[in-house]
Amino acid sequence: MDKKLKQKAINLRLKGKTYSEINKILRKNIPKSTLSEWFKKLTFSADQKKLLEDNIADKLKIAQLKAWKINKQRRRQYLNNLKVKNLPLLKYLNTDVQKLLLSILYLSEGAKTKSTQSLSLGSSNPEIIKLFLYLLKQNFHIDSSKFRARIQCRADQNKVALEDYWYKFTKIPKKQFYSTYIDKRTIGKPTLHKDYKGVCTIHYFSREIQFELEILANSVIKYICKGR
Repeated sequence: MDKKLKQKAINLRLKGKTYSEINKILRKNIPKSTLSEWFKKLTFSADQKKLLEDNIADKLKIAQLKAWKINKQRRRQYLNNLKVKNLPLLKYLNTDVQKLLLSILYLSEGAKTKSTQSLSLGSSNPEIIKLFLYLLKQNFHIDSSKFRARIQCRADQNKVALEDYWYKFTKIPKKQFYSTYIDKRTIGKPTLHKDYKGVCTIHYFSREIQFELEILANSVIKYICKGR
């Protein structure tokens, strides 16, 4: 019986079957070490060798795809759990907290120069620009005519398309956009990320708001880190 089983396994191996397929076809659970011992002296023709290699490669791809799907599902569940855990914090986002958020956002992303008459914040992330504009309008009496915007892009990007994109996104009139700046360091270097829309910098002419946000942000830091 063992000899017959061994010969069946060898015949299946010569047909390009993997260890797991052999056990499934034979309805056995033959250890890999046993199968390896049975097959170690086998001689494969070029066609048989290619058939086996292709079959192993196909099984590997299937296993990798299955693992990828499992990991993707686990990550989706993990991120969903984090979302559920933290969503209750949103109920604390009253006007005062939003002003604190604006001050910290400006501290991290805003320009710190004192030589201009405006507060400025630039980012390549449209959501950061959207958040900045929203919080600014929510917490201060804003005169829309005091807004200015400038786009910085790479040499191979479509300047007109980018200007249209940021104009529609920010709702700042085109006449209030400065000339787009093309980074000369990028000449001859193709843009790798096709969704990259350049950097948009928002300027608002108010030193008073700039000072207020900086003072508030620094006060938050001192308060939280007091004695540390």
